[in-house]
Amino acid sequence: MTIKFEQLSSASGFMKHNGGLLFRTISEDQYEFKTIVTENHLNRVKITHGGYIASIIDAGLGTAASRCAGNVPCVTISLDIKYIAPSKEGDEIIGFTKILKKTKTMVFLTCDLKCNDKIIANASGVWKIYKNK
Repeated sequence: MTIKFEQLSSASGFMKHNGGLLFRTISEDQYEFKTIVTENHLNRVKITHGGYIASIIDAGLGTAASRCAGNVPCVTISLDIKYIAPSKEGDEIIGFTKILKKTKTMVFLTCDLKCNDKIIANASGVWKIYKNK
């Protein structure tokens, strides 16, 4: 059975403004997200801007943390990104996310970001489960 991607960016906001992000749940500890690089996402040397890469990783991991926490909002505590290879306009970028650990208040995650079956970035981070009291 193929699990379909859903658009995360249907409401107005930062990610919708930047082209949207598709997301799907693979299992209770594995998630995927993807997007297509457009001209707006490029830097001066015509490769995908690092800030855009950071934004999609932050949004993808944050959504995974939220889903893992029972659809409760989560906020980024730390995010460590290593840029490995470039991508360019027209490329599809796919993030493969794994939950390492979930506590009552935190979610710990990793991510490999791939393009054309090659890792272009990897990341790890911690998200705070945000319970508005």
